[in-house]
Amino acid sequence: MVIAIDGPAGVGKSSIAKMIADRMGIFYLNSGNFYRAVTLKALRNKIDISDEAAMTELADKCSVTVCDRRVFLDGEDVEDLLHSDEVDASVAPVSAIKGVRLAVNSKLKSLASSLDLISEGRDITTVVFPDADYKFYFDADAATRAERRFRQGCSGMTLEEIKNSIIERDRIDRNKSFGALKIAKDAIYINTTGLTIDEVYAKVLDNIKKNN
Repeated sequence: MVIAIDGPAGVGKSSIAKMIADRMGIFYLNSGNFYRAVTLKALRNKIDISDEAAMTELADKCSVTVCDRRVFLDGEDVEDLLHSDEVDASVAPVSAIKGVRLAVNSKLKSLASSLDLISEGRDITTVVFPDADYKFYFDADAATRAERRFRQGCSGMTLEEIKNSIIERDRIDRNKSFGALKIAKDAIYINTTGLTIDEVYAKVLDNIKKNN
């Protein structure tokens, strides 16, 4: 079984996916962390992230695995390094490279071949798992998403800077030549603006139960 959730940054995808995974006893797969791991390796190795051939080769060759919801890059636990401001600033253009997306998609599909899982990202419902059993699209206004990220306390940026970075990330995500952020025709749309985590969780769970 595959449950797929798409949506822009800061709409609550990760929080809800983890809650559903815990409730249903299935694997939680955050596709964004795979792109962040590739970005981290590029930054460490001082690779020009605009060099599509070099970035594709790096994505193909690096090992990204997940154990106990922690991401391992070439055997190293890098979970706590994936949401630095430096990675945040570079992950969008990295994830826009078609070769990188194809490499990451291959890794994601390989994991799903033997697991029941819930996965979230930007093109999970449209490209990675177009035949998912359940599809959702989360949305929220930029101000709400910026406030949520700011409260997490993992960024050194101001609230306004976070909001501007989210708007720029949205622009890049929605205009990718491959794997662009968009709403799948058969996805259930949920606007999380003004909703609590528990309220969003209830909506998702109700839809799964209704269609099970």
